[in-house]
Amino acid sequence: MSTNVKISAALVAAVLLGLVVTGWVTSPGSADRPSTATGADGEVPVVREDSHRLSTAENGQVTLVEFLDFECESCRAAYPLVEELREEYAGEVSFVARYFPLPGHPNSETAAVAAEAAAQQGAFEPTYRRLFETQESWSHQEASQADVFRGFAEDLGLDLDAYDRAVADPATLERIEQDRHDGLALGVEGTPTFFLNGELLVPTSVEQFRAAIEAELGG
Repeated sequence: MSTNVKISAALVAAVLLGLVVTGWVTSPGSADRPSTATGADGEVPVVREDSHRLSTAENGQVTLVEFLDFECESCRAAYPLVEELREEYAGEVSFVARYFPLPGHPNSETAAVAAEAAAQQGAFEPTYRRLFETQESWSHQEASQADVFRGFAEDLGLDLDAYDRAVADPATLERIEQDRHDGLALGVEGTPTFFLNGELLVPTSVEQFRAAIEAELGG
């Protein structure tokens, strides 16, 4: 495990204790379970067809979904843990990232738009990584960081004309709003919020996090 994706037990514990506790959400199984859960608005998709999959398990039996905000410090702190779990459960667990930009973060929505514009060129994951790994340099600034994010797109070798069109296209923001709408309907109030096979996951330790995954793998 490389040092840049390692996270201390104390830091992980702080992150997990900070997860939003809004009750447990359950869902029946399915071929690519879970695709929906029971939220305030009835059956709500936990994973949509166009959701961004960071890793995909061959059997599709276990899925961990994170509603995240790229400007959220807790999401940044959880990022190395998610990377560790992706490596540890490669091929066994699908990892899905969904947008939930918070209104108190001045550039969270702009960052999400940048990630979605990059996703249209198949570059969601490298942009996701870049946004978290550089968060301290651009976060919590009132001035728009759109040019910074465009610089990331350039560094990643994206077609900048296509990127600019995607950023300006209202459909890009609508895609982000759909994730946020689903999150709100599922009871998400803050970030990061995790769902494991349709259940809101609120462990208080890394051990409980892994135990929950192991239980689903053995179920």
